[in-house]
Amino acid sequence: MLRWTITFIVLAIIAGLLGFTGIAAGAAGIAKILFIIFLVLFVLSLLFGKRFKA
Repeated sequence: MLRWTITFIVLAIIAGLLGFTGIAAGAAGIAKILFIIFLVLFVLSLLFGKRFKA
């Protein structure tokens, strides 16, 4: 999941350097969504990972 986030962030930066077109906004939007999903899953794994360990 982190690999996809980094990929779309890099795509958004490159597209932004070339001009803010539709692909830049699309890549940035996807990168934001994936980053939020990754962040939520990371926090949940921290919380529940400690709870289930013996």
